[in-house]
Amino acid sequence: MLRKKLPFINRDISWLSFNERVLQEAEDDANPLIERLRFLGIYSNNRDEFFRVRVATLKRMGKLGRKAESVLGAPPDMLLSQIQKRVVAASHRFDRIYNKILAELEKHHIHIIDETELTKAQGEFVTNFFRNKVMPSLFPIMLDNAPQFPYLRDRSTYLVVRMIAAGLEAKPKYALIEVPADAISRFVVLPQGGIEQYVMLLDDVIRFCLSEVFPGYDPKRISAYTIKLTRDAELDLDTDVSKSFLEKMSGGLKKRKKGIPVRFVYDKQMPADMLKFLLRQLKVIRTDNIIPGSRYHNFKDFIRFPDLGHPELIWPVHEPLRHPRLIRGESMFDVIREKDLILHYPYQTFDHVIDLLREASIDPKVKKIQITVYRVASNSNIVNALINAVKNGKEVVAVMELQARFDEENNIYWANKLQEEGARVIFGVPGIKVHSKLFLITRREEGKLINYAHIGTGNMNESTAKIYTDKSLITADKRITDELVKVFEFYHNNLKPGQYKHLLVSPFTMRRKLEALIQFETDEAKKGRKASMLLKMNNLVDLDMINSLYEASRAGVQITLIIRGTCSLIPGVKGVSENIKAISIVGRYLEHTRVFIFHHGGDEKYFISSADWMTRNLDHRSEVAVPIYDADSQKELKEILELQLRDNRKARLIGGLRENTYIDAPASDKPINAQEAIRDYLGKKTRAPKPSVKKRVEIRRN
Repeated sequence: MLRKKLPFINRDISWLSFNERVLQEAEDDANPLIERLRFLGIYSNNRDEFFRVRVATLKRMGKLGRKAESVLGAPPDMLLSQIQKRVVAASHRFDRIYNKILAELEKHHIHIIDETELTKAQGEFVTNFFRNKVMPSLFPIMLDNAPQFPYLRDRSTYLVVRMIAAGLEAKPKYALIEVPADAISRFVVLPQGGIEQYVMLLDDVIRFCLSEVFPGYDPKRISAYTIKLTRDAELDLDTDVSKSFLEKMSGGLKKRKKGIPVRFVYDKQMPADMLKFLLRQLKVIRTDNIIPGSRYHNFKDFIRFPDLGHPELIWPVHEPLRHPRLIRGESMFDVIREKDLILHYPYQTFDHVIDLLREASIDPKVKKIQITVYRVASNSNIVNALINAVKNGKEVVAVMELQARFDEENNIYWANKLQEEGARVIFGVPGIKVHSKLFLITRREEGKLINYAHIGTGNMNESTAKIYTDKSLITADKRITDELVKVFEFYHNNLKPGQYKHLLVSPFTMRRKLEALIQFETDEAKKGRKASMLLKMNNLVDLDMINSLYEASRAGVQITLIIRGTCSLIPGVKGVSENIKAISIVGRYLEHTRVFIFHHGGDEKYFISSADWMTRNLDHRSEVAVPIYDADSQKELKEILELQLRDNRKARLIGGLRENTYIDAPASDKPINAQEAIRDYLGKKTRAPKPSVKKRVEIRRN
């Protein structure tokens, strides 16, 4: 087959390369110092999720033999071995970066100290803090006396305590303590000593006071070492037809919490007898499951490292911009009816979306609100606006995707809340994950039903909208809204997939229409005409789509890719992908937008999409890509992407070796950080706001 002859990079190896770009951000001296520490937390959190999902999947696929190899491109065991080597090497680099950051923090009079470095006064403070705040949350288990080894929770940090009673030469006794980081901050800020500031990890607070936890043991002969277990995050759903999907999901979540261990991380300073005891008790045998680590685990908590009153060591706070056409006090329906809106997060405020739903909830002309819900904030104003709409007599239909990984419990909570308030909740589509980012507001105007639509690239989540780059189209264009009615009809009745001329809808038309757009460019290039594509997405791994891009490249199509995460395509290969250039941008904000631009013989086609080019998105999920017809919105999209292509601060070249080489600015060029440049670009538009709708009508009349 052609596919086997063409060059591809395994998606998991490529993902590790992406996470190494996150590690580069922790290493980058140009980033504020505390933000660099937080990047270590992001890297660690990403790695944990990778093991819970991807490594767990590879371990399961190992049982499939050659079938797994044909899917993955290599035997699962070989990939697991490569992953292990790469993760261990990155862990060493992680430790070096962490120690370097500690040294730089000290230059700013900030010290992260352990239990051996406390002064007498600090020791008294820590002891009092321990007695009043920490001790009530500790519940040690004596492992020697326990009837069975206790269950270790995923994503928790544990201290394994080794004790030898004073004056006795008996064998060591072991105990287990869960570090209560869910109830108490992982970072304990100690009283200042002049200009010097001191921070201590909760783990070390417990270590300092171990003698109070285990009275009767000589403190000199008692020690504690951290461990962490990562479990398979796959959901195992009950097949009992008598149970509702909600009941099956709730049961599956309980089973996930007891998933098979896929990684055991331990303090490499741990005594050999303790490690041997733990591995035997946990039944961890495979060496690729066992990773020697540093003194501290669950570095994800460093995402919340305190500011300590040093604004110069964190990102400057930017208030999100308002869209220049959305003027406080004016009806958003009037603005949308006049002309499409496109919003850019986090540069522009997500409050506009909440404001629209809030206005719809009280507008007497609004009859119905339909929405898809994939991930919402823990205290969601989106859902609160929907509940308010129900209370105001509107019909509300929420398509709630309960299988949004790691957000299932939150979605179950909000699904129950919506049902209690009287909204109709549809629990997704059997066999298809609903990943589209839609809502449709139906309003009666002058005796007719008029629809207003939102189609986005990111979730209806006001929290992530502050740190993810995403886009929303808000429109009353009947070409789009009439087809969105069909999408929601499909969610109501899965036997009616609908016909779509304008929207690209997976799993029905998106793959076919994207392939047709690529083929059009390929045919144009073969005829000697200008042909190009500019594609921005999170992940590019579907092999059929990559093959289509390779074919287009061979025909002479100029292809530019901006891929934040996983990219199985290899650019610049002679005779295959010489006309493909790919970059990745990792910076302050998580690049999450999907935008596709095709030259199309000069009649450029623009789309924003909820879908990456992955098999799951194109074939196994409900996704929507929407054409952007408004000329001003097209211009704005292109100019923003062009700013990203000029980035020479946070952009890396994606090459065959995945070396993550930065794109350097020529000596004659000034450094450009695209994320900062985009803020400035949109800020200039905001500083020259358009007149209100009422004023614009007056201007036209005059």
